[in-house]
Amino acid sequence: MTQYHQEEDMIEDIAGGEFERTPVPQSKLKGWKSFLGMYAGEHAAGTEFVIGPLFLTAGVSAFDLIIGLLLGNLLAVLSWRFLTAEVAVKNRLTLYFQLEKISGKNLVTIYNLANGILFCFLAGSMITVSATAVGIPFDMPMPKLTDTMPNGVTWIVIVLAIGAVISIIAARGYDTVSKAANYMSPIIVLAFVACGIVALNQLGVGSFSEFWDIWGEGSDPFPGQIKYTFWHVVIWSWFANAAMHIGMSDLSVFRFAKKASSGWTTAAGMYVGHYMAWIAACLLYAVYLQSPEAQALLSTGQAPSVAPGPLAYNAIGVFGIIAVILAGWTTANPTIYRAGLAFQAIIPKVSTFWVTIIAGTVATLAGLFPAFAMKLLDFVAFYGFILAPIGAVIVFEHFFAKKYGIIKNYAEHAGIKFNKSVLFAWAISFGLFYFISIQFDVFLSFVTLPTWLMCGVLFLVFSKMFQKQ
Repeated sequence: MTQYHQEEDMIEDIAGGEFERTPVPQSKLKGWKSFLGMYAGEHAAGTEFVIGPLFLTAGVSAFDLIIGLLLGNLLAVLSWRFLTAEVAVKNRLTLYFQLEKISGKNLVTIYNLANGILFCFLAGSMITVSATAVGIPFDMPMPKLTDTMPNGVTWIVIVLAIGAVISIIAARGYDTVSKAANYMSPIIVLAFVACGIVALNQLGVGSFSEFWDIWGEGSDPFPGQIKYTFWHVVIWSWFANAAMHIGMSDLSVFRFAKKASSGWTTAAGMYVGHYMAWIAACLLYAVYLQSPEAQALLSTGQAPSVAPGPLAYNAIGVFGIIAVILAGWTTANPTIYRAGLAFQAIIPKVSTFWVTIIAGTVATLAGLFPAFAMKLLDFVAFYGFILAPIGAVIVFEHFFAKKYGIIKNYAEHAGIKFNKSVLFAWAISFGLFYFISIQFDVFLSFVTLPTWLMCGVLFLVFSKMFQKQ
């Protein structure tokens, strides 16, 4: 056995059997049911209680919301099935180790750090969501749409307690994360259905035309928000999880799948969560907007709060509190798990448990600041835009390396720690389209796909040039 393989085995033993730096063996592969529960739980979850209302603050119309979400979520499912799952079952490696083989240790360390931190911020926003439910019995002031800082000691204590529990669950590994999602997701889905039915009753809806009229032709966006059209809804919902599918983060999940067809299970998350749940949460917020409190805020030019806890509690009582708490957990758990894998790629000799605890700590600290949840539409678009282009490197290498004469896993093959082809491809594509977005005020999600495609093409071009040299 070589020194390299001895070190790999030692790392694997310390890591606790999560196969961070080796392909997942056949004996550890899982059927589609494991992924169905995880995706249904993760995407019918805490973000949905925030994103649904935020669509209303952006003034969407009925057609834009209902048909736009239908199409956008379909595109997301297709991305998972035919890109992420296909690559995952072929190589059975985490995103981080796969990228290390292509990019080299030094370059991928920077990516892993950024990836892990952004995932922690996303998980932190879900801890914020759960905290809005836990705080109800304590009469805790809820964060406003414009809040950025913690609003009191009660808020801080609750966020820290929730973050500790979520971190421990995530640190116990994929099996625990999957089991937690399977147990919680039916409860959460039932809660969303109940919230939607109760909200429809409170709104006096008795027919489809009355349901359609809730949004009508749309309205002006709330103060500080931009107007969402049909294409805003389609493209944003497609790339809401861009880092996970076209960004290849879910290689870390689907490497455990027996077949690439397990990628279809993401439809449970998209249509139960990102469709039914978003619309149900919209309905909850529509009820709240008719209240004297919300009307008073709107009359003074202020945006009413979108705190999920009170919205669910007003509809279905204590069950709503429980559902929001669990919903935050089922999103934060796998997100912290992914962040832990990113950090472990940087410090591979530290166990999975402890790097995930580190990730959970960062997420908990982020959860103290409501801005991550209150600006979730903008944050999700931004982090997908940053991370998705790197996924194009993996995808284009996987599908086109042989055709264009590119050496796969070039950094590993050449024994280099820094593959400049990857850096140049990402920096040029990111820099160009971010400039276009800022300079010409283009919605950031609109330039995510062009950035991804350009990065993949440039990677092939630069690889052809530099590998010959």
